[in-house]
Amino acid sequence: MFNYYIRETTSAYREKTVGYEHFLKFIDTTDIYCGFAIKNNENKILGFCLLEVYSSLSTFSEVAEIMYYIDKDYTGKGIGTIALKKLEDEARKRKIRKLLADISSDNISSIKFHEKNGFIEYGRLKNIANKFHRYFSVVLMGKELD
Repeated sequence: MFNYYIRETTSAYREKTVGYEHFLKFIDTTDIYCGFAIKNNENKILGFCLLEVYSSLSTFSEVAEIMYYIDKDYTGKGIGTIALKKLEDEARKRKIRKLLADISSDNISSIKFHEKNGFIEYGRLKNIANKFHRYFSVVLMGKELD
């Protein structure tokens, strides 16, 4: 599922597809508060979501970064909303007051999804990335949790 986003979109910034061992290494080397697989009633994985430490500096201890990928055949069906709410609940339990998301400027549906769910655009890193032989920007969005 993740490899689709690598091969076909700028949503995943990687250029080369990854195997299962990549995720094991990622989990071992990344400072993650929590992560969840999103499954349907038949136990099929429809996506995953993560709540990550934004910075190891204590001044940023109340900030976390979110990431999720939903199987392309299941986007627009409320799964992202469920995942986001789960991450928000987990963040509140950890006294995190701000969530950040960095999104490819090509991923208009993700930008709109985040706006609809209370995120605001903090800024854009203009033409910072090059994939598929073209440049794109990264949109930084954030949300204050109550």
